[in-house]
Amino acid sequence: MTHFDTKIAVLLRDDLAGWQRLNVTAFLVSGIASPELRGEPYEDADGTRYLPMFGQPVLVFEGSAEVLTAAHQRALGRNMMMSIFTSELFATGNDVDNRAAVRAVGRDKLNLVGLAVHGQRNAVDKVLKGASLHR
Repeated sequence: MTHFDTKIAVLLRDDLAGWQRLNVTAFLVSGIASPELRGEPYEDADGTRYLPMFGQPVLVFEGSAEVLTAAHQRALGRNMMMSIFTSELFATGNDVDNRAAVRAVGRDKLNLVGLAVHGQRNAVDKVLKGASLHR
């Protein structure tokens, strides 16, 4: 088994519906999908090429609204870049409206339903304190 010095993690609020969990996860990982995190493109035996994916696992966690707020604060305190998803984004239908919905609310008043981070394993573990692996 390969050991990674870094960790990619998604934290979801534990009261989301199934479709919301999937939707939020997809959006959040797109925010941290930088080129250095992606592996090589895939190719099947017939030579059909496919896009590259992350070169390491993505761990999905869940927690209460309070756990999510605390994780957000800890990530900010560690100057970790993250992607976020707020409850208001369920009512928007495009990127422009998504960004406007986030911009309309102060950092400490965001109604977070998910966040994704990438960083050193121990730093990510500290940010996610109190969260549990998604079941």
